[in-house]
Amino acid sequence: MLTFKEHIELREKLVKGEITIDIAKELYWKDFEEGKKSWHTKDWRERRAAFIKDKCEICESKETLTLQHRSHPRKFPEYKLEVTRAYARENIDTNSNINRSDFIKYINENYDYLPVPLCPKCKFSNPNKRVTKRPQYLCTVCKHEFDEAVYKSVEELVSIFYGNEHAIEVRDKCFMSRKWRNSHNLSSVRYWLQREGVKSNNAEAIEKEAFLLYLNDNIKYLSFEDTITACKKCAFSYDINNMELCPKCKKHYKGIQYPTCIPCLPEDKRKAALEMIEFGKEWHQMHRDLGID
Repeated sequence: MLTFKEHIELREKLVKGEITIDIAKELYWKDFEEGKKSWHTKDWRERRAAFIKDKCEICESKETLTLQHRSHPRKFPEYKLEVTRAYARENIDTNSNINRSDFIKYINENYDYLPVPLCPKCKFSNPNKRVTKRPQYLCTVCKHEFDEAVYKSVEELVSIFYGNEHAIEVRDKCFMSRKWRNSHNLSSVRYWLQREGVKSNNAEAIEKEAFLLYLNDNIKYLSFEDTITACKKCAFSYDINNMELCPKCKKHYKGIQYPTCIPCLPEDKRKAALEMIEFGKEWHQMHRDLGID
């Protein structure tokens, strides 16, 4: 596992072009061990000793002190997904033209087409399908009854889409992805085709930008930049329960999204908050009594 200084050196070499993204990733994960964390290393322990204070910065306790990070780096694939989406948004708007034949080919290779039934008389979609009564179908628009619905081919739908991408005929999610087994309409299918093209044409740039973001956040984490000294209780409350000590009374814990704890709220807001808590308890008890909790 790289030290804090080695992280910075690796980033500088990658930024200056002294090493490729493939080499940078290889160097970064060369000595990676599953389950080993940065705070298990000698480098971390030495720098921690110089940084940690002699009491909790939240409640001033001096018992079982630790470093509490207020932000954490994400996994590398999350950065890569974020950068890929940004590239897609930027490039799709300026490169929206796709050859019709290529579009149809992409659909046939990557999607199962589940055609929507149409009324043979008025061509309205999704007529009522009856279980016992015959004829089997009833069109809710023209009231025509029939046994055999008609369907549009992929080529017909694509032609309509190229003429008017907002046409009602192309809004149905009738294309099932063979990879993810989720449904798309033609507009969504086009987006994924364009996104794959952007990803393929900018693979190295995306990989490098995502890895630099990943390195930057790991360097920030290792630097203790967004870190305070906390006792075990305050650290546990923050990490596990998303709670911190109320800055006003320094007695009660509160959700990190709230400015104060409930006892420190003005009278009217405190009353409303307690009523909401009581209502929640009654609601959960009712669910338990009904056996649905």
